[in-house]
Amino acid sequence: MEQWSFPPAYDESYLPPADSRYWFPLRETMPAGERERLILERLKQVCAYAYEHAPFYRSKWDEAGFHPSQLRSLEDFETRVPVIRKQDLRESQAAHPSFGNYLCVPESEIFHIHGTSGTTGRPTAFAIGRGDWRAIANAHARIMWAMGMRPGDTIAIAAIFSLYMGSWGALAGAERLGAKCFPFGAGAAGMSARCVQWLAMLKPTAFYGTPTYALHLAQTARDEGLDPHDFGLKLLFFSGEPGASIPAVRARIENLYGARVIDCGSMAEMTPWMNVAGTAETDGMLCWQDVVYTEVCDPQTMRRVPYGQRGTPVYTHLERTSQPMIRLVSGDLALWTDEPNPCGRTYPRLPHGVFGRIDDMFTIRGENVYPSEIDAALNQLPDYGGEHRIVISREAAMDELLLRVEASEAVSAAGDARIAAFRDEVAVKMHRMLGLRANVEVVAQGTLARTDFKARRVIDDRQAFAQMRAKVDAGSAA
Repeated sequence: MEQWSFPPAYDESYLPPADSRYWFPLRETMPAGERERLILERLKQVCAYAYEHAPFYRSKWDEAGFHPSQLRSLEDFETRVPVIRKQDLRESQAAHPSFGNYLCVPESEIFHIHGTSGTTGRPTAFAIGRGDWRAIANAHARIMWAMGMRPGDTIAIAAIFSLYMGSWGALAGAERLGAKCFPFGAGAAGMSARCVQWLAMLKPTAFYGTPTYALHLAQTARDEGLDPHDFGLKLLFFSGEPGASIPAVRARIENLYGARVIDCGSMAEMTPWMNVAGTAETDGMLCWQDVVYTEVCDPQTMRRVPYGQRGTPVYTHLERTSQPMIRLVSGDLALWTDEPNPCGRTYPRLPHGVFGRIDDMFTIRGENVYPSEIDAALNQLPDYGGEHRIVISREAAMDELLLRVEASEAVSAAGDARIAAFRDEVAVKMHRMLGLRANVEVVAQGTLARTDFKARRVIDDRQAFAQMRAKVDAGSAA
């Protein structure tokens, strides 16, 4: 296949013809069975490399009775290679600071350090070698080409430049693509107002951020007397949270900007995180299997589920040499298919993108609900004001769901009767789509705080209820 070696060795001067749909036509359109035979050979190389260089994998695989020499089929890989989880990585870095005993290159070869924030525990450090950084840039440039971006296009990157990998990966890809890079960033007070002025002035071709921030930016533009259509964007590509593959959310953003919306993004640990990404012609996310090998697995058995079923994506690097992830469990939920793609690429696809993290699912009166499903339902309502909060509480012995929902300015201005009608409309929508009843509180547009990063809309106060109840019970027992 074109420029497919391990370790990676890309021709940095290569660009396909401007009118080509594909960056690497052979790799992207070959029969899936032929690609899988080549992936198996690559997996043998990757596993042998990790076994030799990473005590983390050697110990885990020895304990499981697996040796890379035993790898003869993809089924062997699926059944004999144990999965790893984020907790395993944290424990490795705690015992072997700072980068864990799965770092496969000397620390002197580390080029970039990124990581998690550590707000809920020990942060995880991502050590990326110089060669890996170039491989990430090449992979992202190729996938961004598939989205429709070309050399000379202006690409606005409106995401935080910090430990967060999303903004840096998008920038590396844009630079390799030969685009005019506009790394505006996000996060500082007043930055959104400045951003819309810059977008109106520069009129970039493409915009990268989160769906939540794109919606916030559109409202900011209107507040500044600007129409987002006038930015002249042709496409917006997003990662970091569900939304871009939810039809109602995608349609809302496309209508606000008059531009195509493309979904992408897996995990920071798996960078190049665009290894699941849509294209100019194909919605959802393709699994770019020759960059990162993706399995969608049963969360209990970690065996692949058949196409057409839901499971959790499990990822394996095929090009990383510094901190290779081999069968890393994402903890997300997705459905995958293996059908013809409008763009002609022969990869499996996540047609609905990533639904969200399995851990984010909550259960109300026996119904399993994902926050993204509530996002989708609300974005179908014309009078939705653009922001909401999901409050899960405990009344007596029953869980209750309260939705605090912003209404449009027109609804708020129309008075109590119109507000009450919108409240009833939200309640009926929730019941029809989710099969549960919700208490709805309507608030004015702009009441709820916006974010320029990932949205955090779920407030679960059942834990506080449980703690209080435990204290009451303890007091009664005494």
